[in-house]
Amino acid sequence: MIRKHFAGIAASALALAISAQAVAGTVTTDGADIVVKTKGGLEVATADKEFAFKVGGRLQADYSTFDGFYTVNGESADAAYFRRAFLEISGVAYKDWAYQINYDFSHNAGSQEDGYFDEASIAYTGFKPVTIKVGRFDPAFGLEKATSSKWVTAQERNAAYDLVDWANGHQNGLGIEVSATPTESLFGSVGMSAKDQNDVDGESTKQVNLRGVFAPLHETGNVLHLGVNFAQRDLSDTVFDSRIRSRLGMRGVSTGGGNDAGTNGNRLLLGGANNRPAGSYDDDSAWGLEAAWAMGPFSVQGEYIQRELQADDAAFEDVDATGYYAQVAYTLTGEAREYKLGKFDKIKPENKQIGAWEVFYRYDNISVEDDNGAFAAIDDIEGKVHNVGVNWYANEAVKLSGVYVTSAVDNAENDAGDDDGDGFVVRAQYVF
Repeated sequence: MIRKHFAGIAASALALAISAQAVAGTVTTDGADIVVKTKGGLEVATADKEFAFKVGGRLQADYSTFDGFYTVNGESADAAYFRRAFLEISGVAYKDWAYQINYDFSHNAGSQEDGYFDEASIAYTGFKPVTIKVGRFDPAFGLEKATSSKWVTAQERNAAYDLVDWANGHQNGLGIEVSATPTESLFGSVGMSAKDQNDVDGESTKQVNLRGVFAPLHETGNVLHLGVNFAQRDLSDTVFDSRIRSRLGMRGVSTGGGNDAGTNGNRLLLGGANNRPAGSYDDDSAWGLEAAWAMGPFSVQGEYIQRELQADDAAFEDVDATGYYAQVAYTLTGEAREYKLGKFDKIKPENKQIGAWEVFYRYDNISVEDDNGAFAAIDDIEGKVHNVGVNWYANEAVKLSGVYVTSAVDNAENDAGDDDGDGFVVRAQYVF
């Protein structure tokens, strides 16, 4: 038995080497037969599905131009950058063990100290329908976050996520997640994480995430999706950055992967402060609701998020944040967006000559009430963002996008006195 498994791995490695050199011929093995696929990356697997290995990736090249509130002085600025440049390696060993490694060469995920990993995880699937995953990955929180960045409708996910970037973002550390699909309509997950931000005693920040989805309609082109999320982290005796900031849908004001607006890029500060002293706050919790409906090429979706940062010192007040978005999308060429329980997926063009064309509109609204420090005498700071865009799925690998973004802010402005801004973003994406 051991010899058979070793033969499967060796055969997979041999097939990978041969395919990479594009040498025609026949590969024989004393183990299981192997299958090589080259559509959508390079995949090598044994015929008995005991072992598999795949190399893929995604490249997203963006250009944006913006003015008004998006810059410090209100003048026009632009940015050209790689939003993501992932190399993705995944596979299966001994049938029930899966792994995923995504490395971001654009340095928008992870950090210099801990490596620029979007994900590095191992999962056990032998307890079907339960999956147990460990490693570094984004905790589950939200419908748009569950959808891959390759296939979200707008280039940037909704601004409401900026209020809870710790709940589903790229904080370093390790976690464990147990998820299950007990029926075709139900999905649930619970996760625990130890983030690499420590308290005064060196204890890592602990976080819990819960997500549940009920989808009585769950077929592509016929979807009714309802979900609930909860996340909580313990900040007792922790010095941390409590700033709540948002780019308001314009990543180019400050990003990795290339050029951005530099010191003239302006991000909205809604509340909080950097290096809050230990003992200032205790629990940081967030909950969210999600809903979506799709019928053929038409879809509607939205999410609502509320966060409370609880003060643990009489000198501080609680911080409350609220955000939501609503989005409508329509595929002009008639294709329906694929749906897999708990998340949306790609649009596959039916016509290989013209591809698939999609138009969309999304409205984001975020607000924060912070009665501490410089914000004590200011009413709630609010940001409103309108996104109007078009996506062209030229084929299953290439997607070209353009979106016009306009925003308005209440009770905040840039150095030039602007409280609104406009911008345009285009993206070329290649997925393999």
